[in-house]
Amino acid sequence: MAAPPTGVSVSLIWIVPAVAAAALLFAYGWYVSLIIRRNRAREALSSVDVQLRKRFDLIPNVLKLAQRYMDHERGLLAEITSLRNRVQEPYRRQNPSEVAAHLEASRALEAGLGRLFALAENYPDLKAEAAIVRAQATYEEVEGHISAARRFYNSAVGDLNNAVEIFPGSVIADWTGVRAMPFYELDDPAIRQPVTADAVLR
Repeated sequence: MAAPPTGVSVSLIWIVPAVAAAALLFAYGWYVSLIIRRNRAREALSSVDVQLRKRFDLIPNVLKLAQRYMDHERGLLAEITSLRNRVQEPYRRQNPSEVAAHLEASRALEAGLGRLFALAENYPDLKAEAAIVRAQATYEEVEGHISAARRFYNSAVGDLNNAVEIFPGSVIADWTGVRAMPFYELDDPAIRQPVTADAVLR
C-alpha cells in the first residue's frame, strides 16, 4: 500500500502548476506588449506615408514647371519621375525588408528633390516663377511634417526593436513571428550639401 503524500510532495503538486501558470502569464504579457509596440510602429508608418503622399502629389507640378526651363537636367527630372514611381509601389507593412525598400526609395526621392530645388537657383526665370516659389514653400512645409513623422516612427520602432531583441522578448518574438522593423534614417549628410550646376553637369 502506497504511503500517503508527505507535506513536501503536496507542496510540489501546487508549486509546479503555479510556476507554470506564472510563466505562461509572463510570456503572454510580453507577447501582448510586443503586439502593442508593433501596432504602434505600424501606425507611425502610416503617419509617415500620409506625409510622403503630400510630397508625392506635389512632384508632378514641380516637374512640369522645371521642364519648361531646365534643358540640361533631363536626367535628373527622369530620375525623380522614376523614384516617384518606386515610392508609389505597394508594399507589405508587416514585411521589414519591403518597408526598408519603401523608406529607401523615399530617402532617394527626397535627395533628388533637394538637388532639383538647389539647381533651380541657377535658372533665373524658373526661380522667379511664382508657381515654383509656392511649390518650394509647400515642399519645405511638407518636409517639416515628414521630419516630425519620421521622429515619431523611429521612436516607436526603437521601442519595438528593443522589446524584440532583448531576452526574453527575443525568444517570444521568434515563437510569435514578431520581427524588428527598419528605422527611417536620414540620408548621408554629404547628400544634403548644397548642389551646384557645375557638380551635376560635370
